Amino acid sequence: MEKSISKLKLFKDIPVVAIRDSVVFPHTDNILSFGRPKSVLAVNAAFQSNRIIAIFTQKDPEVLDPKLEDLYPVGTVATINQMMSSEEEVHALVKGQARVRIQNLNKADPFMSADIVEIEDLIEKGPEVEALSRKIVQLFKRAVKLGKQAEIITVMKVVSGQSTPLELADQVASLLEVTTEEKQMFLEDTSLLSRLNRVFEALLREINVLEIERNISSKTQKKFEDQIRKAMLREKKRAIEEELGEEESGELDSDDLKMYRRRIKEAKMPKNVQEKAEKELKRLMQMPAQNPESGYIRNYLDWLCDMPWSVESPNDISIKEAARVLKKEHYGLEKAKERILEYLAVMKLKKGKKDDDAQPTILCFVGPPGVGKTSIGRSIAKALGRKFVRVSLGGIRDEAEIRGHRRTYVGALPGRIIQGIKNAGTKNPVFMLDEIDKLGVDFRGDPSSALLEALDPEQNKEFSDHYLEVPFDLSKVMFIATGNVAENIIEPLRDRMEIIRFPGYTQDEKQKIGKNFLWPKQIKLHGLEGKKIDISDEALNEIIEKYTRESGVRELERLLASICRKIAKNVAERRKYPKVVGVSEVRKLLGPRKYSSLLAEKKDEVGVVTGLAVTAAGGEILFVEVVLMPGKGKLYLTGQLGEVMKESAKAAFSWARSHWKDFGLEKDFGSKTDVHIHVPEGAVPKDGPSAGVALTTALISALTGIPVRKDVGMTGEITLRGKVMEIGGVKEKTIAGYRAGLKIIILPYDNKKDLEEIPSEVKKGVKFVFVKSIEEVLNIALKENPFKVPKVKPQIQSFPALA
Repeated sequence: MEKSISKLKLFKDIPVVAIRDSVVFPHTDNILSFGRPKSVLAVNAAFQSNRIIAIFTQKDPEVLDPKLEDLYPVGTVATINQMMSSEEEVHALVKGQARVRIQNLNKADPFMSADIVEIEDLIEKGPEVEALSRKIVQLFKRAVKLGKQAEIITVMKVVSGQSTPLELADQVASLLEVTTEEKQMFLEDTSLLSRLNRVFEALLREINVLEIERNISSKTQKKFEDQIRKAMLREKKRAIEEELGEEESGELDSDDLKMYRRRIKEAKMPKNVQEKAEKELKRLMQMPAQNPESGYIRNYLDWLCDMPWSVESPNDISIKEAARVLKKEHYGLEKAKERILEYLAVMKLKKGKKDDDAQPTILCFVGPPGVGKTSIGRSIAKALGRKFVRVSLGGIRDEAEIRGHRRTYVGALPGRIIQGIKNAGTKNPVFMLDEIDKLGVDFRGDPSSALLEALDPEQNKEFSDHYLEVPFDLSKVMFIATGNVAENIIEPLRDRMEIIRFPGYTQDEKQKIGKNFLWPKQIKLHGLEGKKIDISDEALNEIIEKYTRESGVRELERLLASICRKIAKNVAERRKYPKVVGVSEVRKLLGPRKYSSLLAEKKDEVGVVTGLAVTAAGGEILFVEVVLMPGKGKLYLTGQLGEVMKESAKAAFSWARSHWKDFGLEKDFGSKTDVHIHVPEGAVPKDGPSAGVALTTALISALTGIPVRKDVGMTGEITLRGKVMEIGGVKEKTIAGYRAGLKIIILPYDNKKDLEEIPSEVKKGVKFVFVKSIEEVLNIALKENPFKVPKVKPQIQSFPALA
């Protein structure tokens, strides 16, 4: 059969099969597996006929049903010597005979069948062909010695030297580690000499790769053997020392271990910590270098040695210097500054005494954003000459972030407190815990509870971090926490800290801060120091009133930075720029005004009252709106009100119903009228009892039809008996009212003591009225006396949409 095939030039109606990621060469034996239905049918048909099949490689292996155009033009005609079938596949042993190309496709289904024609080889003869053949055989033997993997039958044929140059070129080409495209080029090359040259070059490249691989393996093996030998020697040494009953001599085998000895000694650790470090070092000495735990122990020893166990910043406290620094870097905040100086004075007096390690109370700065809580912490560190560490706690939900991870976990690290102490390099830095009110809680624990030990002066002498596993003394650390809302801090943690409230700035304070601090800072940051550019007081007031609405000064600083950028652009382009920024320049550089100077109502209205509230952003005004509708006495509350505020609204409604006769209302008005109370800005949650007075006033105004004075603001809790109760946040609320343009602010009588905290600027611009009952509030806030109104029906507003 093989002899007849070799003599034929044209093969009629031969089954054609496509293969992927492989090339079949003439003069080679190949075991192929076929699983696609067409391929299985073609192999079965060929095996049942004359066992002749044409094998072509497809160009794209991803094509599941290849057509004629998907195949390379040159393939191999082969004979099927053996075949074995399984459930889904057919396995065949085929022997390549000759290069062929398809002359005519007879059919494509159920499998491809075609007339194929043999391609004649150009067989050159001469010494060059002989030399190349011998060299290829030598190189192939060398490749096999270097570990080349190949089928044993083909290897034996090549190595024996019995193959002709024509057979040798195809046999070696089939065994090369090259791409399918490169193998196809070997198949399509009809010149024997050219084919031998290509095979020689490819085989040479492969030998170079094999030699590199052997060198790498040899080096790896040698390194591994050295490690094994050292480990065995260490074990023998340990066994001999145990047999002789000798202790370790203290001579360390490596520079690393000597270095750890030195670092442990220099760290001046407490006795119990040093014992722990030496115990871990001994474990490291007895451990093979390839043991992965050795890396963990080294990391642990690095942390122990790097901790500032005995390093302290000089505790030279100068009250005058601290006062000077605070005054220079922060305007206003007199109460906060006074408390900080008291704290420092206590530290100075206790210095050098036996109970010096007992720290004063932990400070917690609470106030709206942008009032200087974080920056004043830096000033304290500067005044004391200590290092400053800041850790942001916002969004932390994992207790391990505070206390650290246990060393059993891969990638374990100490908590943020120990990390901050290490980065500071001293055991007495000023440590700021920023945004302490933003701590979260989830299944991994409560970080707030983990802070209890660190912030308790009675316990933090031996703060325990899960990673270090040894106590660290935090008693000399000056902890300062900051937050926006004290109520969001858990009670046990809040109890350990002294709350110092940072109120919002008044307009006068903002003007001075902008003039003396923010404007010079932005001029310097934008490279305009030599240009002597100033800003007028009127321009600053214009920015504060018409472009910002905040308790702090962050937005003011951003706007001043925007003005400086625009001026810097003009300077860089050598264009004209103002030497003094006035009101007209502000409007030109910042665009239209964003806010009206007065936020309060423009006119007196029925059922609309200006209330005062405190939020995380500081003091704010809020409007309470009430409308009446025909109904059955239902009370509707909207504006995302909290439970406490809803209860205040219900109390106000009940008080109004119980005093129907005083306002001349019908006895049964509560059963015929629906009341809708709304507090605008519905996307913002609101809660607290201090809106009770405003809710009651708005409701009585709506029931009697008497307008509320637009220039009156109020705050206070109300009882069912109409008593006005004390509230908090007076300073923040009054500043917000003053900023909004209110002329009269009604406060509970018991808040009279808070008047001294209110800035003098606010006292001059606002009249404060202190009341004990809601009747007093109504007489002041309403345009007319509601108790003298004759009996009238409630003023019901009609709405077409509700009709």
